[in-house]
Amino acid sequence: MTNHDVDVLVVGSGASGAAFTWSLSEAGINVMCLEQGGWLNPATDYTTSDIDWELHRQTDFHPSPNFRRLKSDYPVNDTNSPIAPLMYNAVGGSTIHWSAHFPRLKPSDFRVKSLDGVADDWPITYKDLEPYFDANDKIMGVAGLNGDPGYPVKSPRQTPAIGLGKLGDKIVSGFDKLDWHWWPADSAINTVEYDGRLGCNNCGPCDLGCPRKAKSSTDVTYWPKAIKNGARLITNARVREVTVNDKGEADGVIYYDKDGNEIEQKAKIVVLACNGIGTPRILLNSKSPEFSDGLANSSGLVGKNLMFHPYARVTGIFDEDLEGNKGPTPLSIMSSQFYETDLSRGFVRGYSYQVRRSMSPLEVAFSGQITWGSDHHKEFSRMLNRTVGFVVIGEDLPELHNEVILDSEIKDGDGIPAPKVNYTLSENSRKMMDHGIGTSKQVMEAAGAIDVFYDPLIRNAGWHLMGTARMGNNINDSVVNKYGEAHDVKNLYVIDGSVFVTAGGVNPTSTIQAIALHAADHIKKNARHINTQ
Repeated sequence: MTNHDVDVLVVGSGASGAAFTWSLSEAGINVMCLEQGGWLNPATDYTTSDIDWELHRQTDFHPSPNFRRLKSDYPVNDTNSPIAPLMYNAVGGSTIHWSAHFPRLKPSDFRVKSLDGVADDWPITYKDLEPYFDANDKIMGVAGLNGDPGYPVKSPRQTPAIGLGKLGDKIVSGFDKLDWHWWPADSAINTVEYDGRLGCNNCGPCDLGCPRKAKSSTDVTYWPKAIKNGARLITNARVREVTVNDKGEADGVIYYDKDGNEIEQKAKIVVLACNGIGTPRILLNSKSPEFSDGLANSSGLVGKNLMFHPYARVTGIFDEDLEGNKGPTPLSIMSSQFYETDLSRGFVRGYSYQVRRSMSPLEVAFSGQITWGSDHHKEFSRMLNRTVGFVVIGEDLPELHNEVILDSEIKDGDGIPAPKVNYTLSENSRKMMDHGIGTSKQVMEAAGAIDVFYDPLIRNAGWHLMGTARMGNNINDSVVNKYGEAHDVKNLYVIDGSVFVTAGGVNPTSTIQAIALHAADHIKKNARHINTQ
């Protein structure tokens, strides 16, 4: 079956797809979005308040599609990577399964080549994106505190910062004793009622979804507004490939509906918003006589330069109850003390810390610090609500051999080749993680920790998928231009983390959405060839 009635077709309803669709719908543009998952009902589908919520985190709500194996998921061959990619398929995408850290990339992150002689500069700057950061914050709703010396002055935050609590006060004392930078980080979580959504009730496991809609996943922020504007959202639609016309222009996609029927949807503009693995997967699978190596791939860079954020976890145990179960799992204290390059440390670029609440009961039990036997309950009580967790989030530099390709054997439920990830942790990243572990211990000990243990590289930490369709000015060393439009294929755009030139050392969601709004503005300003509703 072939449909012909769309001006702009967006693939993916997550962070970038939702923001982009809303922006076009505000202008009255005829826009449709295809999402391979379905709607989740916050009141009934989240397990946050269930007595067995920790079991769901390890099974049907595990962050890895290879564990969940839901109908909406697709397999990812990650056997050649020490970091497992994580994602979620539903209306709202991975913002459903998200702890809502919401920092922006810093100005220096867009000028890595100029400042440090590595990787490349972006074709856009922090200043170019600043109005889109601000616009996005208003829709999403950001809890935070202005004045962080690690950033330029930002527009006022929408709600107050997440409270530090007893645990936060304890770890802050360590930073202060060392005279190191820390700040309450921006979080996409309402701390009080905002935009018709309730404030956080401090129940804890934000990654399992928020029944109160306090967490700003795009299904409760952007999508109600976009749909009210007339945008159409088709769920349970798994896209196989982008189609091109006889002029070599993108003119639609082929997808499978919930019943497995093959549908060709035509459009004047096609926009991919499927994350740094899903987007190159579709491009590489979109082969034709004219594009034998996949669509938009004359540079050979589709799927190349995959960047994660390597994470190390450092946990301090304290000799008092820190009330560590109270509040969102991401406490959202962040430190930029070691963010910028200092070559005396033995590596280039840097990392940040994120502070999290105490380990949950199941995490304590599986921490490797608890033995069975007569001392089991004593050791368990020694840790429960008495731990402070750091994650060291490091900047991963782009390398050609880190890649997403199509697997030659594994396919999803509709027969589409699965993506395969080939990734090696660089020596620079390893040195960065080791340095971060050492400095984390210093903070923990300064705050009074009686014991510290760590995981040097968290395997299930591939939340941030970047770089596989990078932006740039030159067709030979990039896939899309600064607006996300493919160099090779007119009317084809990429607006997700695939376009990142470098990764920075903070969570990318806020920046991804700003990039999507930047691209949407470009299309609206050049929309003479498409219709408005």
